[in-house]
Amino acid sequence: MTGADYFVPFRTKLRSMRTEPFGADPAGARMQRILNSPNFADGVFQNPLGARTRPSGSGLEFAKIYFQKEQRIRRAPAGTVPVHATTLADLAAPPATGLRLTWMGHSSVLAEIDGRRVLFDPVWGERCSPFPFAGPKRLHPVPVPLATLGPVDVVVISHDHYDHLDLPTIRALASTDTVFAVPLGVGAHLERWGVAPDRLRELDWNETAKVNGISLTATPARHFCGRGLRNNQHTLWASWAVSGPEHRIYHSGDTGYFPGFRDIGAEHGPFDATMIQIGAYSEYWPDIHMTPAEGMRAHLDLQGGRPHGVMLPIHWGTFNLAPHAWAEPAEWTKDAAEEAEQAAAFPRPGEPFEPGGTLPVDPWWRAVSAPMAAPQWRTAAPDAAPGGAPVVRRDLDVAGER
Repeated sequence: MTGADYFVPFRTKLRSMRTEPFGADPAGARMQRILNSPNFADGVFQNPLGARTRPSGSGLEFAKIYFQKEQRIRRAPAGTVPVHATTLADLAAPPATGLRLTWMGHSSVLAEIDGRRVLFDPVWGERCSPFPFAGPKRLHPVPVPLATLGPVDVVVISHDHYDHLDLPTIRALASTDTVFAVPLGVGAHLERWGVAPDRLRELDWNETAKVNGISLTATPARHFCGRGLRNNQHTLWASWAVSGPEHRIYHSGDTGYFPGFRDIGAEHGPFDATMIQIGAYSEYWPDIHMTPAEGMRAHLDLQGGRPHGVMLPIHWGTFNLAPHAWAEPAEWTKDAAEEAEQAAAFPRPGEPFEPGGTLPVDPWWRAVSAPMAAPQWRTAAPDAAPGGAPVVRRDLDVAGER
């Protein structure tokens, strides 16, 4: 180290040490757009409704729950997740109804809409982490290799967290002709990873880009951003409303529940299908991820307050990111859909389906799930039965009879 090194600003030193997976900070004209955004104030992007972005409660208590052996077992499948075996063959013919969705796991969905192909939050990497040796690892393989998926008209990114924006995946897609629709600020990461600026459509909330006859609107969400220890909140997070000549779909990204879903639905809906985050929720971060019940409420809000279209639950099953049982999001969503009389699809990873056709509804997760804790969402049982007899709360063995 030379004497001159002492005069280099500390932030500059940190930036020089930042490896490629961490991405890049916005600068120049991009940063000026951020500063001018109506959603940027006091040096950070603001949520549409106040949200705690750091875990609440005792960190020690959370660590005990998260790392306790029995709980760790419940947070992973007890067997091999049944990935759909014929995805590419099923995708070879165009959808008969003009709309087909293929859940690839977590929040990654290929949407074929009115003759165009839109790929949401593609994560093909083995870990959602900046490091290849640490961080949440896949609980099932990707259904198809990315290189065999075929041309994609537009890749849509909801925000820059590692389980939604994956360096190896973006690098692979950067060598194609696809366009990238991203929230404001996220383009800095993609440019560093080899995406040409003219292929970026970088949007603030309520801005729209058109790609090959498809309209893509970045809509509000209640979440946060960042890929490093110093999360400066200079990249926006978004949900997305996508419309073609005949169909409309919605992808929630990551979000806590907020009343703005009604406004999004009123302006851009109703939707033929919604892709709604229902996993990785916790009482430790209630403002930034939805429970399945909140996810169903969000879907109904988007549809004008009534059952309509099809809900596809996403953001579950692929990575272990929260204390809840692995299969709990699917089981809870299934119950919530039945109670609301709302059509919901439960495909295996890689299983294409058409919202206007026959839906996959088989609870396939039960065959590979460890027993879950008593489902508190299903009944609000009192502590004692009539006559004073104690109520025994048993685990739910989803592999057996309910």
